Amino acid sequence: MPIPPLSDEQLRQAREAAAAARSRRAEIKDRLRSGDLTLAEVIQLAETDDVVARTKVVDALKCLPRVGEKRAAEVMERLDIAANRRLRGLGPHQIANLRTEFAPRTKA
Repeated sequence: MPIPPLSDEQLRQAREAAAAARSRRAEIKDRLRSGDLTLAEVIQLAETDDVVARTKVVDALKCLPRVGEKRAAEVMERLDIAANRRLRGLGPHQIANLRTEFAPRTKA
């Protein structure tokens, strides 16, 4: 069944919605990078925010301090999280493991 054509107005609204979603995800990633948000807070936010929920787990991990492409891939593999998994698609055990892995360090 073919997709029905969209009107110019519908296309414009879709482009605006997509741009707003990209901007929101970029804002969350910047806050992760700067330390304003922890990974646990972002995961919790994903429960109620559909835009944040569609962020790829690996992209969120790479925004954390001292986590690059290689460490993010290693953590994802060790915790049995698919490379294309999004935050909302995480299971309870995966969430618990990520929270443990990236728990804020306390200085003794």
